Amino acid sequence: MFFVKLNRVIWIVLFTISLGSCSSSNEEYVAVPQTPVNIDLALVPYQKLSEYHFFEGELKNLSPVYGVLPYRPASELFTDYALKKRFVFIPKGVKASYNGAENSLNFPIGTALIKTFFYANTLPNLTTRIIETRIMIRRANGWIFAEYVWNDDQTEAYLQTQGSQTAISWKDENNIIKQINYKIPSPVVDCKRCHGAINGSRFPIGLKPQNLNYSFPYSDGEKNQLTKFIEVGFLEDNVPSTIESVVDYNDVSKPLNLRVRSYFDANCSHCHTDQGEADVFDLRFAYTKTIDPQEMGVGVPAQHFVPGYNGRIVQPNNVGQSILYYRVNTQTDTYYMMPPLGRTITHKEGVQLIEQWINSF
Repeated sequence: MFFVKLNRVIWIVLFTISLGSCSSSNEEYVAVPQTPVNIDLALVPYQKLSEYHFFEGELKNLSPVYGVLPYRPASELFTDYALKKRFVFIPKGVKASYNGAENSLNFPIGTALIKTFFYANTLPNLTTRIIETRIMIRRANGWIFAEYVWNDDQTEAYLQTQGSQTAISWKDENNIIKQINYKIPSPVVDCKRCHGAINGSRFPIGLKPQNLNYSFPYSDGEKNQLTKFIEVGFLEDNVPSTIESVVDYNDVSKPLNLRVRSYFDANCSHCHTDQGEADVFDLRFAYTKTIDPQEMGVGVPAQHFVPGYNGRIVQPNNVGQSILYYRVNTQTDTYYMMPPLGRTITHKEGVQLIEQWINSF
């Protein structure tokens, strides 16, 4: 009988310890966050931007939900001085892979790239106005484009399949008022001109390791973007420790040659490349190609005639006879204007950079 009672006591003690252990375990349990992002590849593109659940709170604040990561390339494409916010979403359980420093990351099916264009200090009340949000979504058969135009109340953006224009006036950082008819692209016609190849394939532009290999101010602190992508599970951990990277072309502390090469890479290389829209021209503006100045047209005869010019794409130390300079500088001669879309006015700072570069030879 004594042993029976003792066994019962031992059993009670062990059961009590077990309960305490379970209670402690429950107290330490932390739920794994789940992203609210909604992408049904059979149904996209949705009619409204809000249907994707990329952002929390008021839509216009563009506050990303868990699972949506902001990013920014070191050198940005010029689009009529529009400001931009960029985000990427990759489904749980899959990752992008490294495909060379100069090539876009190889993104898995279900990836969404989100890019919003807006202006600060718009007239008459010096408020922020969001114009459009562009989304690229990776499906099994390749990338699709979706264009969303924001309403006047800035509460929603709606799917648009045709291009359009909207008048906008704003005060720049020098208190100069600027006014344009902002061109919203057609996802059917315009998007593939920059994000497509002659063979019909489509691809992202800015998400190249050479563009992401620098720090970004995340909400939890500043960090190298490639490192961040790896940490959050967006990218396989096989990126080389050293990458030949572009620089911020606005950074005057960087060498002039690297700045102008970075500018051309961001603004010109996606068309002036093999299989690109400008493949027929003897120019290659990718950062890895422009180590050779001839790839940028220095001393190279042009393949087309421009009245008043002697036929050189870049005439060393002579902007007045450099066809490239004329084409990036003009905003009235739409036949020769470069880039042919994405801008309606001259990028003054970019033109000054190119002028300084031409005069350096």
